[in-house]
Amino acid sequence: MAQKPSIPKGTRDFSPQEMAKRNYIFDTIKSVFLLYGFQPIETPAMENLSTLMGKYGEEGDKLLFKILNSGDYLKNAPDELLANKDYIHLITKLSEKGLRYDLTVPFARYVVQHRNDLQMPFKRYQIQPVWRADRPQRGRYREFYQCDADVVGSDSLFNEVELISIIDEVFKRFGINIVIKLNNRKVLTGIAEVIGAPEKIVDITVAIDKMDKIGLDNVNAELAEKGLSQQAIDTLRPLLTLSGTNQEKIATLEQLLATSQVGLKGIEEIKFVLDTASSLNLTAKLELDVSLARGLNYYTGTILEVKALDVEMGSICGGGRYDNLTGVFGMDGLSGVGFSFGADRIFDVLNTLNLYPAETSATTRVIFMNFGHNEAVASLRHMRSLRHAGISCELYPESTKMKKQMNYANSKGIPFVAMVGESEMQSNTIAIKNMGTGEQNNYTIEQAIELLK
Repeated sequence: MAQKPSIPKGTRDFSPQEMAKRNYIFDTIKSVFLLYGFQPIETPAMENLSTLMGKYGEEGDKLLFKILNSGDYLKNAPDELLANKDYIHLITKLSEKGLRYDLTVPFARYVVQHRNDLQMPFKRYQIQPVWRADRPQRGRYREFYQCDADVVGSDSLFNEVELISIIDEVFKRFGINIVIKLNNRKVLTGIAEVIGAPEKIVDITVAIDKMDKIGLDNVNAELAEKGLSQQAIDTLRPLLTLSGTNQEKIATLEQLLATSQVGLKGIEEIKFVLDTASSLNLTAKLELDVSLARGLNYYTGTILEVKALDVEMGSICGGGRYDNLTGVFGMDGLSGVGFSFGADRIFDVLNTLNLYPAETSATTRVIFMNFGHNEAVASLRHMRSLRHAGISCELYPESTKMKKQMNYANSKGIPFVAMVGESEMQSNTIAIKNMGTGEQNNYTIEQAIELLK
């Protein structure tokens, strides 16, 4: 007996109805990107591991899906590494490529590779799937889509403000109430300095980035494991639990980071972004969150995450500024800022809150019943006119029982049924039934177009 087929954990199939909803998400995001002057690109699903490794920190490297070399993938593997099961060094011998972890690093590679063809600043958007060998759970998948927008070749903080404006506009169109949480990696660097652990900045950001998932006590335990002194952990605690308005938090930070030049620079950038964005009368709430770290090593300035207010879900959008990402590919001095919409999490939020417009699930507008060869051919002629007018329609392919054809129309939620029988052929009309009201009348093709539009 054949084994029942399945798909890998952390991946999903999508039905036509689900795809209609997903396309609504992608089309909405894409339309806003275009409004703000962003251009589309695409990059390969797989990249060289040398492009991907070392860009996401130790945690990220573990989550990269590696692709075994073709053919005899063991031929370059030293016996000693195989015997010792030295995975870390063995993987580079077995695999030269991997599936992309995000769209930002491939974008940086793209910019460097095509630098002579790009006009700076370069504004691009990219909507493609990414893969992470993460533990699957609600809202977290191993294969998922990202919808990125980035600006490279400009240091201006107005870019951060524009990206916040895009986020606000997209979620306003979706009808999702959100909070945009902001921080700055320079502030985190300043915190590491004032607690006396500047060399632990990566460990600190990786740990506090888990605050929402594991809580402050577990974050402190992880920091202790990484070698932070108890005094440093105690000094850090109040900084991660700041309360009050954004202005009050900033005032507190200015006092606590008074001795850190880089920390004060981060506060200055936060103030600019918050003040400028707040002047735009955004729908979204803006909140300074010092515990926000975005645990990716390449961020150097503004960082942001978006949370839905009406449903329990992880971040549904995130990003920040990276001043040195392209440097690892041999192109120093190119600053960039960008963010990514988590399309799969947005899909789950919209499903949970039932926020899809009614027309999102629209399918075929009208289906023609099949009463035989001549009637079907006449129907096809009418359908050409309807399709030319932009009306989606289909013909039931077999001349079978009316009940079966009607059941098909009902199962697909098709709102109108058209019938072309002998009398309609003689009068050159179409009998159209509204499946919602049950009303049925005969129409000329011109009248049918007007009705169905």
